[in-house]
Amino acid sequence: MNELKTLISQAWQNRSDLKAQWLAENTDCYRIFHGTNEGLPGTTLDRYGPLLILQTFHQSVTDDELTQVHEFAAKEFPDVHFVYNDRSGNNSRIQDSSVEIHELDGMAMEASELGVKYRVKGRHQGQDPWLFLDLRAGRRYVKANSEGKTVLNLFSYTCGIGIAAGVGGAKRVVNVDFAESSLAVGMENAKLNNLKQVEFIHSDVFPAIKQFANMPIAVRRGKKLPKYPKHKPEQFDLVFLDPPRWAKSAFGNVDLIRDYQSLFKPSLLATKSGGQLICCNNVAQVDRDEWLESLKRCAIKAGRPLKSIEMLLPEADFPSPDGNPPLKVAICQL
Repeated sequence: MNELKTLISQAWQNRSDLKAQWLAENTDCYRIFHGTNEGLPGTTLDRYGPLLILQTFHQSVTDDELTQVHEFAAKEFPDVHFVYNDRSGNNSRIQDSSVEIHELDGMAMEASELGVKYRVKGRHQGQDPWLFLDLRAGRRYVKANSEGKTVLNLFSYTCGIGIAAGVGGAKRVVNVDFAESSLAVGMENAKLNNLKQVEFIHSDVFPAIKQFANMPIAVRRGKKLPKYPKHKPEQFDLVFLDPPRWAKSAFGNVDLIRDYQSLFKPSLLATKSGGQLICCNNVAQVDRDEWLESLKRCAIKAGRPLKSIEMLLPEADFPSPDGNPPLKVAICQL
């Protein structure tokens, strides 16, 4: 039985029209197989330049299935290094498995998307790949709409959005993230693209964005806040907000299901009049229309009503038959 190989081969065939587009756009980072909507939920196969990364989230592939993926890779991508990351355990952490770990798995390499260069690695200390492929539509938009602008990239991770803004001609780009290791990758990305106008702030996002928004940083009774970088109030032409589903810190909690507003309001106040605030919510159970209404209400309450909201959908290598993908990206026009 070659069921998995058949599914992946069919998915790759379905992307025939995209191949020419990717080649023309100098893109070698894309999803080959999106299992959720292509026959095997919880299994993905992605290309990141010189790497082919298979990931499983619900259950591991069998030895026979792994052989099938190897056969597909050998035929279609003979010069690309294959990596299997089994993330079917607790917290989606990569499992130690019997799969042989090659020295290339942990080597930083270079890949391209829309002509922008990014560092990629098959396996590293974190869990997620260094570039989220479903956010390509966001990077495409930012690259095309950043010329001459100031850009603030919140929860920047490896700064993919910020790098796209810089390549797109942004006047100044500020990336904020709590993970120093992620910002270090972002710095490498900036060097790869010869960007001088890109800045990196190693900080909890709450104190950073509240200072930019000229909002007080609340002190909980009996609690002493950790040290954090100080900033003057500032507004940006374009603010990109892409928080994780859940995070807890001394400055506040990130909760995309119950309290998106606690991040949306300061981000809104840090956006110039006439500017754009681009918001992401990657939680599938959050209803898109209800989420958008909550953003509109919050903006009105903050005294900065939105002129419009435009939705950005993930690109065609992330098929969504119902047109309602888990990742929601809203371009809020002030």
